[in-house]
Amino acid sequence: MKRNTPSLADFQAALVVSESGTFRAASEVLGMSASALSRQIAALEARLGARLFDRDTRNVTPTTSGLAFAKLAERMVNTSTDVMAEFDAHLSASNGRLTIAGLPSVTAGLLPDLLASFSRAHPDIDLRIIDALSGSVVEAIETGRADIGFTAGTVSARMRLTFHPLMDDTFVAVGAPGGPLEQDRIYDMAELVEMPLIAMERGTSVRELFDGACQRIDKVVSPRFEVAHLATAGALVAVNLGIILLPTLTLPVLPMERLVRRGISDFGARRRIGLVHQPGRSLSPTASAFLAHVRRNIPAGK
Repeated sequence: MKRNTPSLADFQAALVVSESGTFRAASEVLGMSASALSRQIAALEARLGARLFDRDTRNVTPTTSGLAFAKLAERMVNTSTDVMAEFDAHLSASNGRLTIAGLPSVTAGLLPDLLASFSRAHPDIDLRIIDALSGSVVEAIETGRADIGFTAGTVSARMRLTFHPLMDDTFVAVGAPGGPLEQDRIYDMAELVEMPLIAMERGTSVRELFDGACQRIDKVVSPRFEVAHLATAGALVAVNLGIILLPTLTLPVLPMERLVRRGISDFGARRRIGLVHQPGRSLSPTASAFLAHVRRNIPAGK
């Protein structure tokens, strides 16, 4: 037999009436008049085609069907309470999952401290990290594999995704002790481009900015080595095969205990680091909470 499905309010009303024994007591719990509650139960019984309560002038007694319905009503009300509690937790970003994509230099140099403090504040959020080059970070956001990403503010990233700038990353020169950067001082670009150079491969944000710095001093540079991974670059620099110009955030990936770091007077640009997400789509509560956490913990102008 087809019946109209009772509403959650119907289940709750039947449960409270069953537990209270009178419409007056039940109506006080539910915050409604006794007459309105009586009409609601009568309408529910009519829809179900079953009598749920026997009534006299003083009391309301559940029938056999009423007792069975009250058990089901208890399950429905408890399930609803649990569901709303879970949804409230979702809205408050106290649980859930957050997948973050990021450049290797960011995931190694910036994220660890941020994730540690965020995890302390939100211990029940499942955090996942995808470390990838800039193009793969963009792809991870666009395909939905990641909720939010850290990347450099290249033109292509800004056009395709919503970009929230966070900080500017200053370039420095890195070399081996006893090599071309032996003097502990600040170097200018004209000096650095005459040294044996190791460069990141074309297509990376680091290489794009390096090439721009060379163009500003009208120098065409042919690097001694071009590499795809920072670890490879660090290994080559450590054995004095050349120097490399890198953003400061990349340095934790390199064996800096075996290297020296020098300032650059006229590099002329900084790598802008920011968070990206899909345009036109609201961030999840967990992603919004993480974005707010990042902004609180990265000082302006760092």
